[in-house]
Amino acid sequence: MNILNEFDIRQSGNLEFLAKQVVEGFIIGLHKSPFHGFSVEFAEHRIYNPGEAIKNIDWKVFARTDRLYAKQYEEETNLRCQIVLDVSSSMFYPEAPLKKGQPFANKITFSSLAAASLIHLLQKQRDAFGLSVFGEKLEVHTPAKSSTQHKNLIMSYLQQYIDHPTRDKGTKAAESLHQIAEAIHRRSLVIIFSDMFDSAENPDDLFSALQHLKYNKHEVVLFHVVDKRHEIDFDFDNRPYIFVDIESGEKVRLQANQVKEYYIEQIQKYKQQLKMKCLQYKIDFVEADVNEGFKQVMMPYLMKRSKLY
Repeated sequence: MNILNEFDIRQSGNLEFLAKQVVEGFIIGLHKSPFHGFSVEFAEHRIYNPGEAIKNIDWKVFARTDRLYAKQYEEETNLRCQIVLDVSSSMFYPEAPLKKGQPFANKITFSSLAAASLIHLLQKQRDAFGLSVFGEKLEVHTPAKSSTQHKNLIMSYLQQYIDHPTRDKGTKAAESLHQIAEAIHRRSLVIIFSDMFDSAENPDDLFSALQHLKYNKHEVVLFHVVDKRHEIDFDFDNRPYIFVDIESGEKVRLQANQVKEYYIEQIQKYKQQLKMKCLQYKIDFVEADVNEGFKQVMMPYLMKRSKLY
């Protein structure tokens, strides 16, 4: 179930509360799943190695699990994570439910809550985290830190973009990703939330920017955020619509079935090209459907993080 359909994330100050709910719900589900080996404990604790000082053993965890874990302190972890958020106007789709009374989650609220949830986990794991935000330009770039003050600053940025949707803001993803690659000086895990819809640029420019991140030795995960039902499958009733480009404002009036076959063919072609480039550059590509909840984000993150230790 998608928590975005149960709460109004646009309520002031609600983002951090929801992020905690997402993480706690995910961890509870994780303990009941075949993936119980992954948990938040692997970051706050590490398996005790015989011969180490017993003063660091967490006896409360031993009582619950019958396993010996040593408390892991901040200096024992060196993961740095830069979260990159696309805030171009296309990320604010859909602007409202297609049908009255229907719950919906647009791409920016989904991405912001997913990012906030990862930041909550990163802080619990004593990892450093930063935020980069781009639309037509790089709007925000914070260095990676692990303090609560830094976390609060990032949460305020994320809440701001949820509370103030923008129209007619294009995307210059390639230029921004090149800037981010140059700005991150230490090897990091870079997590990108974007729909990768960038009609203003040659796709090769965008692929070159992704390659730049890998050239600088960063590990990269791309969450391709989409409303799969409408943006990928083009599942609209066969009736007249006025389709509006949320970035340019251009309008087209037509019957959905007039363009459905061609649209699906073109979007699949681009998506396949994007996936192949990610495979070529050894970037993890994950399709994230805004209507499918957050396990699709949390699990790939935990699996990626476990490989970096």
